[in-house]
Amino acid sequence: MSDCFILLSAGKSKRFKSKINKQFITYKNKPLFEHSLKIAQDSKLFKRILVVTNKKIKKTKYKSVDIIKGGVERYNSTANALRFLKNKKIKNVYIHDAARPNLSINLLRKLKNNLKNNYAVVPYLNSENSVKYRNNNKINNLNRDKILLTQTPQCFNFNELYNLYKNNKEKITDEASLYLNNNKKIKFILGDKNNFKITTVDDLKYLKSETYYGIGFDIHRLIKNKKLFLGGVKIPFHSGLKGHSDGDVILHAIIDGLLGAMRKSDIGTHFPSNSSKFKNIRSKNMLSPVLKLLNHNNFSINNIDINLICENPKVSRIRNKIIKSLSDLLSVNRNLINLKGKTVEKLGIIGKEQAIACEVVCSLSK
Repeated sequence: MSDCFILLSAGKSKRFKSKINKQFITYKNKPLFEHSLKIAQDSKLFKRILVVTNKKIKKTKYKSVDIIKGGVERYNSTANALRFLKNKKIKNVYIHDAARPNLSINLLRKLKNNLKNNYAVVPYLNSENSVKYRNNNKINNLNRDKILLTQTPQCFNFNELYNLYKNNKEKITDEASLYLNNNKKIKFILGDKNNFKITTVDDLKYLKSETYYGIGFDIHRLIKNKKLFLGGVKIPFHSGLKGHSDGDVILHAIIDGLLGAMRKSDIGTHFPSNSSKFKNIRSKNMLSPVLKLLNHNNFSINNIDINLICENPKVSRIRNKIIKSLSDLLSVNRNLINLKGKTVEKLGIIGKEQAIACEVVCSLSK
């Protein structure tokens, strides 16, 4: 018997008022739902993770995740998930809204601990505001100390929740409502203020993060009988860039910019040119560990601005190929990458087509 994390991502986002459903809006370079998905995976608490959605998602991108179709309403999506899991030997389910991207591993662990002695565990917050309610034409006060603002994940013994759903005929807004409607006991535990729900576009403003900038620069001589790589793309040209690696000045400058923004020294420290280990290494293979460092330290890329400084090749002819390559290598939307071509008016070794240089500014959020 194992636990399953169910991510509900099939909502229509009527209150969000955007052409893009809120669970797929880009936040820190990823669709909103991916943040909760990553936390669930990183927690290592779940042998099975299930995403319920009405949008086509490439399953190959999430190899260890099952993706199923959602329903018209939230409770329909949950019912679909429970039916899918019926014969999968699931002990507990953690049902989470994709619109809560700031889920923490600590909260997941608290929920797991409380599930040891309870069939239903739900996180909540107390209200910090005075609360009123309208009854016909009269407005009454409520005691805010007795108000529970429930969050997700809401966690339940699978068999008990499945049976309640099987017999349910009413529209419900969350699983806790179903339990309360059936006089079932719920263990309520204090939740996390950061685990708030995105309901409107304005709510995105509260997902604040710190911004950092890094500058990268690289220059290499051009030599005959060597392949030219720029931004991970092989470029047809009369010469290639001399270097301990493949000499890709764009990727080298990006690596330095990322390291600078993270305050993690420079490319020479991580990949010393006197080490045979990195002799003739492809620069995209140098980028991979830097991106792992970025993800491990909870950084995400806001945007990258690149100046490629050369007389030839002409940037206008290779811009789209390079941006597509960088988008794939960095796993960011291509709209966040800008590539400009700069000449030096035939001056110096760059002007004589004896070298190519690149400078980059990287912006990161943490």
